[in-house]
Amino acid sequence: MVNEQAYALGTKRSCIRELFEYGRMRAAIVGADKVYDYSLGNPSIPAPKEVNETIAALLQDTDSLALHGYTSAVGDLATRQAIADDLNARYDAGVNAADLFITCGAAPGLCAVFGALAVPGGEILAIAPYFPEYRPFVESAGLTFKAVTPDVPDFQIRLDALAEAITENTQAIIVNSPNNPAGTVYSRQTLTALGALLTEKSKEFGHPIYIISDEPYRELAYDGTEVPFIPTIYKNTIVCYSYSKSLSLPGERIGYVYVPQQADDAKALLPAVAGAARSMGHVCAPSMWQKLIARCTHLRPDLESYDINRRTLYEGLVKAGYRVAKPDGAFYLFVEAPGGDAKAFSEKAKEKDLLIVPGDDFGCPGYFRLCYCVSLRQITESLPLFAELI
Repeated sequence: MVNEQAYALGTKRSCIRELFEYGRMRAAIVGADKVYDYSLGNPSIPAPKEVNETIAALLQDTDSLALHGYTSAVGDLATRQAIADDLNARYDAGVNAADLFITCGAAPGLCAVFGALAVPGGEILAIAPYFPEYRPFVESAGLTFKAVTPDVPDFQIRLDALAEAITENTQAIIVNSPNNPAGTVYSRQTLTALGALLTEKSKEFGHPIYIISDEPYRELAYDGTEVPFIPTIYKNTIVCYSYSKSLSLPGERIGYVYVPQQADDAKALLPAVAGAARSMGHVCAPSMWQKLIARCTHLRPDLESYDINRRTLYEGLVKAGYRVAKPDGAFYLFVEAPGGDAKAFSEKAKEKDLLIVPGDDFGCPGYFRLCYCVSLRQITESLPLFAELI
């Protein structure tokens, strides 16, 4: 016998992965240049040259046993100090190396945080639209997942709907800004109002309600848009960060969890995160990549090509008659599906080998997501197909 929940997750890929695999199958038949795949958020700009140079230097100059051996379970101290120094230089945030736990990307960090907050009857709220994997992450920790109604068409936060959704069992709210799938960046005004609401609700229910800030896209913002560092606005914020997008390292799986010392129950919370990670078999993140981050955490991505793609796709779709949420960050467009049925529209698009992700699994039916971390050629060649579909 096997666990039915695990079997269901293993036999049904996410809608994103299903489309990605379908695209690979179609590419083998019609040619990769004839498949316009907007499904998967795989960075299309190379890692900064310093990353490859640092890898070469590490391989050349570092003792092999030290390079490939275990680090401390919480992460290499030099790596944690470098991250703390970088955050403090940017946000004056008062981060200490001891406040950080190094992870294999943001997803294991999220799972560890959910595990740390998994009290009996506890629930985690996510603001739609949200990354679909939040639900299995939360439910696998034994918590209840609840979605908050989206703020259409601006995709900020409906504070009235959030206030109604919060109960005495609410442990945390997931905040993802810049947002996947909408590309929205929550404004300082929105986040300040959110912090005030959670402070009020925490007092009402007699326990802290945390923000879990999922930040793989923190560095991807355009036109001078501010991406506030939420712990400087609301003290009960737990940050889950990944270098997958900022350094174009999605396959290397490296990131961290940050628990501010000023957060309520911080002295228990960070060890609980470490304990939850341990229970999942997490010993330490890859040693070589930790050492790379110690030298490269200060690097920022060159967003020029993403920005060109963003403007070209957005302007082309609007010109064709689509209603599009204008993104200020990340590398996604969220588009209202003509006719209102995004799944049906996605199937219709597949007939033209145009692969778009319906928004239903993001908690936002009637919209579809486009990842514009693709070639500019793909965008310019596919825009006539979008025009034909509408």
